[in-house]
Amino acid sequence: MLTRTLPAAAAAALLLTLSACGSSGDSGDSGAAQESKGPKSSESSDWKSIVKAGSTECDYAEDPMGASKEVDQPQKTAQYTGKVAATINTSVGPLAITLDADKAPCTVNSFLSLASQDYYDGTSCHRLGNNPGFALLQCGDPTGQGTGGPGYTIPDEFKDGDTFPAGTLAMANTGQPNSGGSQFFMVFGDTQLPPAYTVFGTLDEAGIKTLQKVGEAGVAEAGADGTGAPKTPVEFETITVG
Repeated sequence: MLTRTLPAAAAAALLLTLSACGSSGDSGDSGAAQESKGPKSSESSDWKSIVKAGSTECDYAEDPMGASKEVDQPQKTAQYTGKVAATINTSVGPLAITLDADKAPCTVNSFLSLASQDYYDGTSCHRLGNNPGFALLQCGDPTGQGTGGPGYTIPDEFKDGDTFPAGTLAMANTGQPNSGGSQFFMVFGDTQLPPAYTVFGTLDEAGIKTLQKVGEAGVAEAGADGTGAPKTPVEFETITVG
């Protein structure tokens, strides 16, 4: 079965992978997912108020691996343009992010569609990397095992010049074209990766420091590549916009 993978070279030239899998696939060496459904009810998340419909058409293809949790597909026309401010409220504190809907309209459209349906609420980040050149936390899998997704895939929106400095938000994928789903990673230390993962936003300085503390606490049980679930659990509570 296909697994969403992200190759990365650490300082010791060890090949690492970042995976995001379908809802019933093999877990690979890492991945994270989460499921949830239902409209946002929080007054601080007025999702309709941030819609600034663009003209980009998005091909969200059905994922043969299925969905980890029932969720509606995003609208085929991207619903956002420009920069969209949001906050991921987590068990380790709020993570303020800025989504770039001009650079990655289909990815941002999907992320905010899932967030508005509470898809990420109650999910745990399943994979931590804290090696030099590979410092990131992977989240977004409802199964918490790196095997989950929303039942559809997102078209690639990466650029040849993409880099992954601290504060980058980017999508995991299977290593095959147009295979992103709900799993993404947050970079908290400059990370060396090929430009093969859609960068769709940034994390602010306070959020970087919060994740650095999670990284310093280490991995509960490291796999062959040195990554694994963080000793300090990171659970998503809600995602608010504005």
